[in-house]
Amino acid sequence: MKSRKYAAMMVLGLVVVGMGFFWGPTLLADNPGDVNMQLNKLNYILRAVRDNYVDEPDASKLLEGAIEGMLRELDPHSVYIPADQQAKITEQFRGDFEGIGIQFSIQSDWLTVVSPIPGTPADRLGIRAGDRITHIDGISAYAITNEEVFDKLRGEKGSTVRVTITRPGIEVPLEFEIVRDKIPIFSVGAAFMLPDKETGYVRIMQFTSRTTEEVVESLDSLKAAGMKRLLLDLRGNPGGYLDQAWRVADLFMPRKDMMLVYTKGRTSRSNSEFRSTGIGAQYDMPLVVLINHGSASASEIVSGAIQDHDRGLVVGQVSFGKGLVQTPYPMPDGSVVRITTAKYYTPTGRLIQRPYDQGFAEYVMEGRDDDDPNAPETAVQDTTPREEFKTDGGRTVYGGGGITPDSTVVPSRTNALTAKIFSKRLYFDYASDFVSKHPEWGKDFDRFSSEFKVTDEMLSEFKAKVQSSDIEVDEPRWDQDLHFTKTQLRGEIAGLLFNDRNLYHMIRLQDDEQVQAALGMFDEAKSLASSSSRPERGNKQ
Repeated sequence: MKSRKYAAMMVLGLVVVGMGFFWGPTLLADNPGDVNMQLNKLNYILRAVRDNYVDEPDASKLLEGAIEGMLRELDPHSVYIPADQQAKITEQFRGDFEGIGIQFSIQSDWLTVVSPIPGTPADRLGIRAGDRITHIDGISAYAITNEEVFDKLRGEKGSTVRVTITRPGIEVPLEFEIVRDKIPIFSVGAAFMLPDKETGYVRIMQFTSRTTEEVVESLDSLKAAGMKRLLLDLRGNPGGYLDQAWRVADLFMPRKDMMLVYTKGRTSRSNSEFRSTGIGAQYDMPLVVLINHGSASASEIVSGAIQDHDRGLVVGQVSFGKGLVQTPYPMPDGSVVRITTAKYYTPTGRLIQRPYDQGFAEYVMEGRDDDDPNAPETAVQDTTPREEFKTDGGRTVYGGGGITPDSTVVPSRTNALTAKIFSKRLYFDYASDFVSKHPEWGKDFDRFSSEFKVTDEMLSEFKAKVQSSDIEVDEPRWDQDLHFTKTQLRGEIAGLLFNDRNLYHMIRLQDDEQVQAALGMFDEAKSLASSSSRPERGNKQ
């Protein structure tokens, strides 16, 4: 073992020295003395660690640390991804995995079904939200970890797993033998008609390989249900595939050959343009897009294209501000290096990337700041003036610092007590108990929506549950978020009663300040969209 580690360190030293030979023509072209000095320094440090460190070092970890440190000097989004993490990322963005098809959480040490994924084996067998899985293949699932759930419930398509379930309101445990299948990972988190019967709501959570397909399915279904206008929710969407971003933006452009996004890099192969195909003519309706600080990358491509072409109204909070494009370079061991190879620009020529010269921590924290870097009061303090651009309709928009919404709506923030209650999923837990005792509310959603109220008695029961979970209830904070608590409980109860997470979201949106503000802006969005028929005024060079 010792000789193998020594050999690994020697190989590591040779790899570093080899950089000068294999990469020399590129690395040393500008300043060979400085680069050679740094490579020699790194080789010296590696040898010093190998020979003198108090414990025997792990050569592979040292090399990965050197790679991570090197990439950190480039920008916040050039990263090294180890093989095990890359496998999970690939699965997530591929859009499917093989298993039984449930969303779950660990509640009071028990594996609890949050929701069956529609159309999957678990859903077809009648497994419901709130079910508690007590045994997997005859072995207790008490105190199971998330990783153990993945190991035990996921598996090859066609294989079987046996689960024992206890369901609130049913005394006898239920036994299910489930045949695993390919399970979709949906990027559209919700799609339904709002109570006004004319507004469609679509929430995109991320941009995976199937996002455009899912959005088209949702739009067609909502159009068939009578949709006359659309609320597109991109809040909290961290991004994903560039090609999916322009394809989704294309769905809302009324004619062909409209610029949607373009990229520019140091090499010609990094330069590309993405234009509309005309498919959006069939979805030509008033459009409002919701964004917030968590809307990044692909989300900003979509909202930026819609804003630049005056196709719809962008509402909410300034977006994160990520305008860099990464190219993955796979390694033989399954790891991947993602290197920024281009910057992307909105149709008017805006680069929305925020500055990152103050370090990674500051970069991330600024992305969550309520201050709009393009606001006049902020710009006065900023020594770097914001570059101005004009939309198709002649409105002024800004480059740098994310996408600034056409109408800023800052939602009320919940307090620390509510955050603790959320972290333990106590809203869901209480709702599960309530539904088991009051199944009569699950017969008619329209009746539930119009008549069901969270009573004082229910609030007292819920407070007792919170206190029994070792959370100290601060009365002023409890009262401060009481309206939120009622809405959250009502939403969770609806989702459980009707076994449909869309209904959970529908109830929650009734008290969503940004959504309610957006619903009053469709006339303005309709008027604005009329300018999207004009020729482009983009500043692209």
